Amino acid sequence: MKDFIKKHLTNVKKATQKQKEKEFWDVSGILKGRLNQKLKYDLRPYKIDTEGRNVKPLTSLSKADKIVFEQVDKWVIVEAAELHGFIMTHRLKEINLEDIISALEWNINIQK
Repeated sequence: MKDFIKKHLTNVKKATQKQKEKEFWDVSGILKGRLNQKLKYDLRPYKIDTEGRNVKPLTSLSKADKIVFEQVDKWVIVEAAELHGFIMTHRLKEINLEDIISALEWNINIQK
């Protein structure tokens, strides 16, 4: 994610450890050439679950404005509130990002 921050964000401010633990965001900044507002981004990496799958933990308690998913060839940025709303509306326990991305109104794909 360091590449994402370095290449695609300006006016960067890293979250304190307390903010990471309590507010669930990692960095704030302005997305170069895409947005002009300073927003908070959840950059938490994927983890391996008990079934050996790559999963990204999500929480509705997050203060992040955007969630960044790192893929092999791109970063997918989604609106946190919209994603959480979608999950709650459809009562999902887990999601496959590729399956729901077309259902979300706001998302950006940035090639690596």
